[in-house]
Amino acid sequence: MRLDDKVAIVTGSGRGLGRAYAEALAAAGAGVVVNDIDGDAAAETVAAITGAGGRAVAEVCAVGTAESADALVQRAVAEFGRLDVMCTNAGALRDRTLGKVTDEEFDLVLNSHVRGTFTCGRAAAARFREQGDGGRLILVGSPAGQYGSFGQTAYAASKAAIIAMVRVWSIELAKAGVTVNAIVPIALTRMAATIPDLAEVVAQVEAGAPVPPELRRRGIGTVQDVAPLVVYLSSAESAGITGQYFGFGGDKFAIWAHPKEEFVTHREGGWTADQLVEDFAGFSKHLQSHLPPGR
Repeated sequence: MRLDDKVAIVTGSGRGLGRAYAEALAAAGAGVVVNDIDGDAAAETVAAITGAGGRAVAEVCAVGTAESADALVQRAVAEFGRLDVMCTNAGALRDRTLGKVTDEEFDLVLNSHVRGTFTCGRAAAARFREQGDGGRLILVGSPAGQYGSFGQTAYAASKAAIIAMVRVWSIELAKAGVTVNAIVPIALTRMAATIPDLAEVVAQVEAGAPVPPELRRRGIGTVQDVAPLVVYLSSAESAGITGQYFGFGGDKFAIWAHPKEEFVTHREGGWTADQLVEDFAGFSKHLQSHLPPGR
């Protein structure tokens, strides 16, 4: 698959999954704007891409403000003449249980993930409309935003919000030929290393060991395993796909369902609290587990 005529921005692409996305897009021929708050990390990604014969420039800034989003789009246009793909990968992580998370930590995580996705998506959509030939918004979710995750109030809330943006934007931007999809990746990154069950595996893989087959089957692999989905969603071949959430990683591909009502009933005249006491005996079998699968 070739993307020789495409230009992409990947936020948070100095390392980890973002770097894998940027390198894969460049390897397919796209010009790439690498973004990170760490200038050295961004420069390393650019050097890796250009050293392999690809096209890339760095734009060092923190996502979240309209000014940063506009600067990213302007850099893409100035360097490569247009913009075709915005992949909103950047975001901070502060793992704290509800009683311990501070206002500052909560705001940092939401600002980077939610506001960063919002401002970058808005700036890219404006450019896509100006160009008049469509575009691709690829937002990055997380299983934490689908299931919830212990100690991740801010992160899970942010990722759930991003999924909601996919639903809204895919409808709003359809007439402009802009597709909007989310990837829900799992990979052995520095973030995964904070999970006790995965810390040792992350260290082993970083030392060159293969990912155990049982983990790959569960959808846990390397960052390079996730990158092909970003390339595909950036291509002309994915033009008819929008409003979707794709789980991807290791040897696993999944399509997440949209939220829906699990059980519906009616009572003429509605309910009183006392009537609910009586009726919940029948309702309770339809209640959903509050625990992630396997817990």
